[in-house]
Amino acid sequence: MATVHLRIGDLVWGKLGRYPPWPGKIVSPPKDLKKPRGKKCFFVKFFGTEDHAWIKVEQLKPYHPHKEEMIKINKGKRFQQAVDAVEEYLKKAKGKDQTHSDDKSKSEKGRKTAKPMKIIEEDDEDPFKGGLSDKEQTDSDPEPSSVQRLVAGTVSGFKWESSPASSMEPITKRLKIIEEDTKSTSIQAADSTAINGSITPTDKRIGFLGLGLMGSGVVSNLLKMGHVVTVWNRTAEKCDLFIQEGARLGRTPAEVVSMCDITFSCVSDPKAARDLVLGPSGVLQGIRPGKCYVEMSTVDPETITELAQVITSRGGRFLEAPVSGSQQLSNDGMLVIVAAGDRSVYEDCSSCFQAMGKTSFFIAGEAGNAARMMLILNMVQGSFMATIAEGLTLAQATGQSQQTFLDILCQGQMASTFVDQKCQNILQGNFKPDYYLKHIQKDLRLAISMGDSVNHPTPMAAAANEVYKRAKALDQSDNDMSAVYRAYIH
Repeated sequence: MATVHLRIGDLVWGKLGRYPPWPGKIVSPPKDLKKPRGKKCFFVKFFGTEDHAWIKVEQLKPYHPHKEEMIKINKGKRFQQAVDAVEEYLKKAKGKDQTHSDDKSKSEKGRKTAKPMKIIEEDDEDPFKGGLSDKEQTDSDPEPSSVQRLVAGTVSGFKWESSPASSMEPITKRLKIIEEDTKSTSIQAADSTAINGSITPTDKRIGFLGLGLMGSGVVSNLLKMGHVVTVWNRTAEKCDLFIQEGARLGRTPAEVVSMCDITFSCVSDPKAARDLVLGPSGVLQGIRPGKCYVEMSTVDPETITELAQVITSRGGRFLEAPVSGSQQLSNDGMLVIVAAGDRSVYEDCSSCFQAMGKTSFFIAGEAGNAARMMLILNMVQGSFMATIAEGLTLAQATGQSQQTFLDILCQGQMASTFVDQKCQNILQGNFKPDYYLKHIQKDLRLAISMGDSVNHPTPMAAAANEVYKRAKALDQSDNDMSAVYRAYIH
């Protein structure tokens, strides 16, 4: 690939998660934030947002040579505001240069020009080695905000996939139907990835109920991709940040539904999902013929069936669309959506699912099938996490290095981002919630109950469930699921 020189202070276009290419500036990372292991990347501050992130070098392009190209393929008010912020920054920088040009000229006499860093191939040297001194690597901007902390430390998984010509092609969706021999379900997978991360938002008015770990990231991405969103949360203060970002405020769930064409909800458990719909000033009171309701909470199939019936009895259209992922994946717009119910609602939600997820699946058949699939997925994930914690503690108990155990594990067939991140957090004693322990235990409990309903044994899940219950008894409910580790050491 052609060599492109970049260094701290340069303006660039960077890819962050599911967002379109966005203007930013290469800056020094915060002192307490290490560069991701094995990643050749720069720390970028994005204009028009509070976001900072590590971005892979192949996902960066110099700002000026690619400005016209990016403006052509990316639209939207927030994008234009970000470009305007860059131009304002350049104007101020030019004014300062003009004012202080004489002093600057004198002060720079005899001084060496900073050595630029080049964008390199995967097998070249790490750009942070030799290119920056230790001091340059640790000098930082002011302490990042909580929003910045959510984004900082992540590396976008996207590559510059196409030439400028192909990047202007329309968004496409490829559908594939697989009929099961049992005829119990059929799966329709939709590749909802936009050609170059650019998304054309629906003109339908979107409502969103529930701004927890997952919901907050979803709403942020909906707004950043240009959707018109009205929000509500049981704790109203959580809405403030999104109002500042351009969301509208609904006073009750019923009001949100009455104001919007499609309303999503994402809450903690079956009781919360029922209360949201059936309670005072609930969703059901705002449902009118044609209104769409999308339940994204991970709940049992029976709850989904009940909600679908009451929504459709009022002439509403119902879709279940639970998500597989975590808070970080939600923030990055990289969730996996599993949907079932009214297929036309699924299609109406296309741009929303593209904004919040990397891919989506539609499971044909009755409402409740997506809940069944998601409980199975989370049962496997929860059981796996408990097994990893068991392995780490057994390594310690037998005098083996836990770090060596992790290093070996991450070079084998079970290597994954999930394993690496969860284990590193355990070894660092960091149990900040990315997916609540109490929620994965709830999912295990519901999956075991589902197995009982069809007389199917779930002994592995049952064993894991007991370990999570032990962790809850140790006051780990509101920590990350990886805190199941503490059930083995107390």
